[in-house]
Amino acid sequence: MRLPGSKDRSLMEIRAFRGSDEAEVLEVWRAAMHADALGEHLFRTKVLLDPNFQPDLLPVAVEDGRVVGFVLALTRQVPLFLQGLEPDKAWITAFGVHPDYQRRGIGTALFQHVIQLLRTQGRKTIDISPYVPNYFVPGVDSRAYPGTIPFLEKQGFRVLYNAISMGADLSGFQIPPEILELERRREQEDGVTIRPVSSADLPELMPFIVRHFGWDWFRHAQEYLLDLFGGVNASQICFLVARRQGQIVGYCQQRLERFGPFGVDPAYRNLGIGRLLLFRCLATMSARHTFFAYFLWTGEDAARLYSLAGFKRRREFAVLHCDL
Repeated sequence: MRLPGSKDRSLMEIRAFRGSDEAEVLEVWRAAMHADALGEHLFRTKVLLDPNFQPDLLPVAVEDGRVVGFVLALTRQVPLFLQGLEPDKAWITAFGVHPDYQRRGIGTALFQHVIQLLRTQGRKTIDISPYVPNYFVPGVDSRAYPGTIPFLEKQGFRVLYNAISMGADLSGFQIPPEILELERRREQEDGVTIRPVSSADLPELMPFIVRHFGWDWFRHAQEYLLDLFGGVNASQICFLVARRQGQIVGYCQQRLERFGPFGVDPAYRNLGIGRLLLFRCLATMSARHTFFAYFLWTGEDAARLYSLAGFKRRREFAVLHCDL
């Protein structure tokens, strides 16, 4: 598709991504998404090798013989476990226009192009950007990219909620006495134990994760457990299981600096089991000389729990939705 250019620029073309575009797309990505710059390795593994990737849904804007903008959209070509193909849904995980070419209608043209493509495929919704397995950030960081949310609202998007990214300095980390006392009391009064995962846990653990947290959490846990039990960088992983009177009621996972996810059966969330999992995992990280912990995504309620362990807000993201 060719569109009239601006000023002395005669034509701007929007077309599907080609393999030879990689370097120029990444140049635009780094310039436009400066807080979320991407290297070649991640672009190839998390974009080009994503089984849901389609070149038509990575349209690029070409002007002056170079790529100056792009939008990365995805639809399921491969089922996500029992969630299936989710045929009504689409996701946008990254987009940008090179700063030298902004405010010329290029971003609007790209979004109009990709929205029309998705409509012709029968998609009913677009979300920015809670796509699994390969999202980069939860949504739009309005501090890093001022003006982006108003732009998206003009394209028909609305903010659903905010996701909070947090981090904690683990230098000298110690479990506070009140958490140790809670741990002792829960073990004596409720039979709660927190232990590293074992192979004996797996037949109960994996259905527990699916039942309470869904297939994406299953996928994420499975990825860590395959490495843990396969001996692949096992020393980088902490995976804890909480039981109450012998029954699994929660779990927690971590690799290197990245903490989570972790969760507790809703029926037992008033017992402080989440706090015990959190502090025990952070203590394990600190003992392994991992001195920083972070995660990308939580809500306000969970953020209060994390703050008890020293986590501080790093970034906030708006998750957006559009009905087609």
